[in-house]
Formats: sequence, C-alpha cells, structure tokens
Amino acid sequence: MSDMTAKLLVVGGGPGGYVAAIRAGQLGIDTVLVERDYLGGTCLNVGCIPSKALIHAAEAYHDAVAASGESRFGLHVERPRIDFAQTIAWKNGIVERLTGGVAALLKRSRVRIVRGNGTMLDGKTCRVETDTAPQTIRAEHVLLATGSRPMELRALPFGGPVISSTEAMALPGVPERLAVIGAGYIGLELGTAFAKLGATVTVVEAMERILPLYDEDLTRPVARRLAALGVTVMTEATAQGLASGGDAVVVRMPDGDTREIGADRILVAVGRRPNTDGFGLEGLDLRMNGAFVRIDNRCATSMRNVWAIGDVTGEPMLAHRAMAQGAMVAEIIAGERRVFDKVAIPAICFTDPEIVAVGASPEAARSGGHEIRIGEFPFTANGRAMTKAAEDGFVRIVARADNHLVLGVQAVGHGVSELSAAFGLALEMGARLEDVADTIHAHPTQGEAVQEAALCALGHAIHI
Repeated sequence: MSDMTAKLLVVGGGPGGYVAAIRAGQLGIDTVLVERDYLGGTCLNVGCIPSKALIHAAEAYHDAVAASGESRFGLHVERPRIDFAQTIAWKNGIVERLTGGVAALLKRSRVRIVRGNGTMLDGKTCRVETDTAPQTIRAEHVLLATGSRPMELRALPFGGPVISSTEAMALPGVPERLAVIGAGYIGLELGTAFAKLGATVTVVEAMERILPLYDEDLTRPVARRLAALGVTVMTEATAQGLASGGDAVVVRMPDGDTREIGADRILVAVGRRPNTDGFGLEGLDLRMNGAFVRIDNRCATSMRNVWAIGDVTGEPMLAHRAMAQGAMVAEIIAGERRVFDKVAIPAICFTDPEIVAVGASPEAARSGGHEIRIGEFPFTANGRAMTKAAEDGFVRIVARADNHLVLGVQAVGHGVSELSAAFGLALEMGARLEDVADTIHAHPTQGEAVQEAALCALGHAIHI
C-alpha cells in the first residue's frame, strides 16, 4: 500500500476529531482521519447518545408502571412489560443512523478515512495497521483526538460481573441486582435508569455525598428522587473487591466495618482516563500535564504543528468542548486567528431530575473575590412544571453585585438540560440581570423560571 500525504492528519474519529476533520474539509484543507474502532467515538457509540436512549426508555417504562397504579392526572393502563432486547436494538439503531451520518458528512467534506490502529512514528508520520496492509501517512499538521476510556479500580478489574459503562450499554437483560461504584454523573445516570427498569440498585460513593462536584442545593433533589426510586446510596464507603463467591462486592463502611452487597453486575464508574498509550505518543516530545497532554489556548502542544483536543487534554471531559476545540484548530490551520477563550462550558447530569451548571456557582464566584447577587426561582411556582407533574427543582442565577454581570446559571429539574443553551448564551454575550429579566420568555414554559430568577436577584420577582 502506497504512502499517503495530507496537510492535516486527525488521529481519532470521536466528536472532536470528526468535527475538526469536517471543518478542515470545508476550509479546503486536505485531511485524513484515522479511526481504529467506530466513527463518533465513545460519545456516539457507547456514551452520550446510547446512554440517553436507555435513560429515555427507562423513564417511559417507569412512567407506564406508575400509570398502572394510582395516577395523579387520571391515566390508567394495564401493567406494562419491557422487551429489553428490543430496547437495545432501538438504541443501536439510533447509533447506526448517527454514525452513518458522520461518515456521510466526512465524505461530503472530502475527508479521507483510514480505519485501523494508528501509531505515531514522529510528529509528522503515522503508521496505521489496517485490515489489509500497513498504511503510512505523512502530514504537515497532526491533531491528536484520541479521547479517553473508563478508569479501572485495582480492587475491581473489569471482567466477569465487573463492567464499565461501555458494557452497561450492551447488557443482554436488566440485572436483578446492580451495584454502582461511584456516584458521579455516569454512575447515577445509569444507576437511575436501571432502577427504573426494575433492578435493585446500590450506589457506593467514597465521598461524603453524591455528585461531589456540584453544590448540595443542586444535588438534594436528585438524592430525594433516588430514595423514592428505592436506590440505596452508601456514602463515605469504598469498594474493596469481589466477595469469594463472585456474586457480591465487599464494601468498607465509614465505621471501618465491611459489608457484602449482593450484585449480579458491578458497574465501576469512578471516572475516565486519557488515551495516551497505544498511539505512540510516549515516543513524541510532548509536555504533559499529569496524565494529560498539555496544550495552550490554541490547543497547540509542545511540538510544532502538533495539536491536541478533547479528553486527552484534561477536564472538562465533555464532547461539546472537544467539538469546539476541533473546529477552532481547523480554522487556525487554515490561517485564521483563533484562541479557545470560552466564558463557560455547560455541564449536564442527565439524572432524575436533571442538573445543569454553566459558569460560576455562588461559592466559586465568592472565591473569585466577587460580591454577588443570587436569584432562585422554584419550579413549584412555574405553571409548565406543574402541568408536567415535575415541580421539584429550581433555576438559580449568580451575578456580580456591582454591575449585575451574570457569572453563572444553574438549574435542577425535569428537562432542564434543554435550558443549557440559553444559560451559555447569556454568559458568552456578557448579559446582565436586566438583560435576562427584560427578555420576554414564552408562557407557559420552564424557561420563564430563568427570567423570574433574574427578577428575584434584582429584588422584584413577580410570581413568588
């Protein structure tokens, strides 16, 4: 197989990589993309998209079960059942449609795709082991978008009943008993979904509370819902390993005693680690930031014309961050002047209820030296939330006290993930409380709570 040359070589076809390649193609850059597994990466194949499909199916089933009993609004149905194999097939169909769409977009942008395991030989050359023969690719620019993978616990290595989020997306059936190690967003999203599907779920968290990266006001409604779903949450507890029979996990409790938690499956969801091994990166002269590749505000590494984006560069490990970085790098290579200078990157937990956080929390704003104003509006006073029978939660806005510049917006509630774009736009546009309060918000919508929160911060909320 003859050698290939290109102006840009993208290593990794996840959200950051494929967006970079598409944007580069749009800008007329000769681009080659190398992907060893599936286009779309973790997010599209075994992460963001399939997990949301599973969450939606679980919620639909749980709501149907609830309607077979007492319904607040008069709906009564026969006891439902779920064909989990069909659920997985539906989920897989969504993934296939999206991955096919990515391939079509790359083709339309004239991006050449090489499938196989790529190894960087130097900062310009990559050797790819394809199904037919090795392929050598030389490029003027190299973009590393190798992503991340689930982090393993030494006491609970993956295998047998111990699974990662990847295997959780393809289980043959709903486990009767599921132990979740880690109460971060991945563990709670999947744990909640399986609880709604009928599993008995136990969550083990080493920290003192769930979702420790979020403030307790935001996580309290999630904790209430977990309890209502019958999920057992053990905090300040650590997993020690499998019990001798392999059907339980040994957990050390806060008092030092150990307990065995029976489980057919043990989902380890304690974080993700960057994919910096297996691609020849260790042979490159890359400066590192701990386990991650160090980059500047242009996503440039310590090597000339070698760029890196996404999870391999550190937190926040979010697909939309990688996408924005990828598009920016393509534009820089095309000769445009760009820096990654985002005011805020939205973070969402697709728990029940959902959590959205954009910008600074009250604590972070105060730590930054700001005198602040806070406005909080509960969904118990929002007409649309009432009509959805989803009143638990609130919208909170954080602003500077002197000039009312919005520093952060957070929310917890049913469906609030769809408000994240409005929150991010307010911060990126430099909105002040008056800008949000004076914008007409459609009635009846949950978005009205954003306006009301701003009014509350200004001291004249209307509906509370």
